[in-house]
Amino acid sequence: MADLWLFKSETYDNCNCEINCGCQFNLPSTYGYCQSAFIGHIVEGHFNDTPLVGLNWAGLYKWPGEIKDGNGKRQIVIDERADEAQRVALETIVSGQACKPLSNFFFVFASTCSEFCETLFLPIDLEADLEGRTARVEIPGILKSKAGPKINEFNGEPFHIALARRSGSFEFTYAELGLGSTSVTGDMEMAFEDTWAHFCIHHFNQDGLVRERPRITKWLDS
Repeated sequence: MADLWLFKSETYDNCNCEINCGCQFNLPSTYGYCQSAFIGHIVEGHFNDTPLVGLNWAGLYKWPGEIKDGNGKRQIVIDERADEAQRVALETIVSGQACKPLSNFFFVFASTCSEFCETLFLPIDLEADLEGRTARVEIPGILKSKAGPKINEFNGEPFHIALARRSGSFEFTYAELGLGSTSVTGDMEMAFEDTWAHFCIHHFNQDGLVRERPRITKWLDS
């Protein structure tokens, strides 16, 4: 019988592109190569009978050129608090297995990678405010990252930018945008500062993206 699972994560991503990340606008990358760090907190989820709520995860990626051209490198980091069954379940989901081909970004990114680093099980200290477009992350010995909203140069106030994807996305239906800075050491060494950051809810199951209006769109009703 096929695996039945649900993965709903409040996620922060920071990549090396400028604020108009090519992945989201069907454009080339800013510098001709791609590096990215995704870190999330699972607010709802299970893998068959294994619960996943409350755990953190990270996916680190880098490509020597455009993502579509392949030859990427990936490393997964899983919350050290996860028990053995949860570790297997999370690694299965985040590695892009147990889903329909091309149905979520984990599968798509994995299909463009040719090098897969050893999965790490470490503490993931994550504080993220999706509506406020702020984040702070530390994975000891591996990653440090922080993010905030883009600031309006005319009045010094946070400048609100959001991205809605009614269709055509294998990652999210809605994201808040900001700027982030990340440094990574170890097998996935990379660093970028004041570059594209987005805050979204990754809502997937074994069939792909769950198209449900996320709570972070509540400002639309005000």
